Amino acid sequence: MRLPRIFRTTPFRLTLLFLALFASAAFAFLAYIYVATAGEAARRTDQEITREMRSLVAAYDRAGIAAVNQATIERAAAERPFLYLLMTRDGRTISGSIEESPVEEFDGDPTWTTFQITDEDEQGRLVRNPARGLQQRLSGGEILFVGADVGEDEAYVLKIINALWGAGALVVMLGLAGGVLVSRNVSRSMAGLTEVVDAVRNGDLAARARVRGTRDEFDELAIGLNEMLDRLERSMAGHKHAGDAIAHDLRSPLTRLRARLEAAYIDVEAGKGDAEEALAQALTDTDGVLKTFGAVLSIARLQAAGSAPDPVLFDPADLAADIAELYEPLCEDKEIDFAAEFAKDLQVRGNREFLAQALANILDNAIKYTPSGGAIMLRVRRRSSGEVEFSVTDTGPGVPEADRERVVQRFVRLENSRNEPGAGLGLSLVAAVAEAHGGRLELAEGPGQVGEMGPGLRVALVLPRA
Repeated sequence: MRLPRIFRTTPFRLTLLFLALFASAAFAFLAYIYVATAGEAARRTDQEITREMRSLVAAYDRAGIAAVNQATIERAAAERPFLYLLMTRDGRTISGSIEESPVEEFDGDPTWTTFQITDEDEQGRLVRNPARGLQQRLSGGEILFVGADVGEDEAYVLKIINALWGAGALVVMLGLAGGVLVSRNVSRSMAGLTEVVDAVRNGDLAARARVRGTRDEFDELAIGLNEMLDRLERSMAGHKHAGDAIAHDLRSPLTRLRARLEAAYIDVEAGKGDAEEALAQALTDTDGVLKTFGAVLSIARLQAAGSAPDPVLFDPADLAADIAELYEPLCEDKEIDFAAEFAKDLQVRGNREFLAQALANILDNAIKYTPSGGAIMLRVRRRSSGEVEFSVTDTGPGVPEADRERVVQRFVRLENSRNEPGAGLGLSLVAAVAEAHGGRLELAEGPGQVGEMGPGLRVALVLPRA
């Protein structure tokens, strides 16, 4: 038979484990209380019996057997809380409150014993109470026994133990009730998270966990789950958009490539046309398609790794100088004024290859969209926060502020750039590189509108301090 779900939850099982530990500790505590209380009662009784015995022995030493006999008779008649028995050398009773000694084997040495006595309770019923006594031989050979009824002491100890057992049972019951209550609350909290997981597993990426506002671990788990789902939803939307964009942006070059190959094939069959030129153009178009897929794979590699692979410590000024040396001739060919400004003695930690590709993409975009007669500035500097910044500022048309967050997404191209070559992956790759290095990509307006140029764009790749 399967137990109800609440009894199979982890909180309830932990409650049972805690109760088991508590019960074990309580049992050990009760055992200690019993031993300590019973032992203390026994020690107190033995001390009282010993004092009474010494008192009678002192009377015997002063006045002999007659004095002890008289004291025994008087004390027994006075209903003192002791049992007395005075016997001759051979064990015959002289006087006392009991008829015979409970000591079965007596060799003359002081002997303690535990026994039972018969008495009447308040209703006149016969009851047997536990008793304890001491028997010893007097200096003249007579035998003296002094005992005491310990039934009241044991009854008192038993009451304490019963009270402790009752309290332990109450605590266990309250613990079980608390375990059921805690299990219900935890199950109720987990049920919402489980429903979200089931919904997402069934394809509903819009499902979100409810944050109760208690700031406990369940709220932290719900917030983390929601953030993960937000990121997953954005990623899935990005993949869907990327697929649509790939189909849209690669359709034209692939169609153009097929048309040129078909036209070249027809011309070669007809004995006219330049097959080499057609093949060269086809290779150019193929390189463009491969470059697009290469950029997509690079972005996927960075996002899958979560961090930059094979990071090393290097001077960012050296990297920027190498990239500037490659792109300065392109600026001269397009009649663009190129300038560079590098701060010295800086250090960054990262993958030099990826950072070089990101910086090259930024410069490539700046050259592509800056008209002839414009200007481009490449800078490497340290911010006041200690971060290292690569920045490229141009005097091109810039990017409207409303589109700056969207333009770094994959395959997003603004309308004014549709006629330019490219697939809309340049800034996406730069953003992925920045994120993999623990940095960020910032887009801002350039130097502003000057005549027909501007307002320009400033792209900054910001990396954390090494």
